[in-house]
This record gives sequence, C-alpha cells and structure tokens, in this order.
Amino acid sequence: MNWKAGVYGGLIGGLVFGIMMGMMGMLGMVAQVVRSDSVIVGFIYHMFNSAVIGALFVPLYGRLSSNKGRGLAFGLIYGLVWWFLGPLILMPLALGMGTRLSIEGMSMALPSLWGHLIFGGILGFLYPVFAKK
Repeated sequence: MNWKAGVYGGLIGGLVFGIMMGMMGMLGMVAQVVRSDSVIVGFIYHMFNSAVIGALFVPLYGRLSSNKGRGLAFGLIYGLVWWFLGPLILMPLALGMGTRLSIEGMSMALPSLWGHLIFGGILGFLYPVFAKK
C-alpha cells in the first residue's frame, strides 16, 4: 500500500478545500473542535485531518483507484462519505450539538458537501499519480 500517495493527495485536496473553507468563514468553527477560535489553528487541524483521511483512502480504495478516472470516481464517493461523517456527525458531536442528520441539518451543510466532493475528487485523481512514483 502506498500510504504516502494517499497523504500527498489528501494534503493537496485539503489545501484546496481549506482555502474554500477560509473564504466561507468556516475555519473558526473547525478550530472549535480543538478548543480554539483561531483560523490558523482551524486550518492546521483541517490539514492534519486531510493527511489522515488521505492515508485512510489507501486501504479502502487504493487498489480500486488504478488510474485517474477510477481514482476520481472513488474519490468522489469517499468525499461524500466524509461529508456525512464530518460535518453531519463527528464535528457537531464534538461541539456538543448532536448530529445534523436531518433535512434542515443537511441543507445547512450543503456548501460543505461541495468542498468534500472537491477534496475527495482531488485525492482520488492524484492518488494513482503519486502511487506510480
């Protein structure tokens, strides 16, 4: 398994998603998970998660992502899964808000869906590129 390829893809996808979150003013909320309100702390925490989530892609979808097209497809699926896990379940639970698994909660998290899909798409597309090196 090529863990580095997953981490590299996750970091690049995370950078793009992190910039998007910064433009939407979401990094402060991300920082709250680690008991901070600093945008910089939020970005660092987000990038750490991006590297870990990128590495987790490898055992789940690495062998299936043998080329850029397949990687992109599995990356989009992976991004969708993390949209459910991150902003709808884990993050609200960490902030003491319960889950957002309702129509209203999902509607509020729609901007985050695009970011997670872009993150997953970049990760999946780049994984086979980095895995071949």
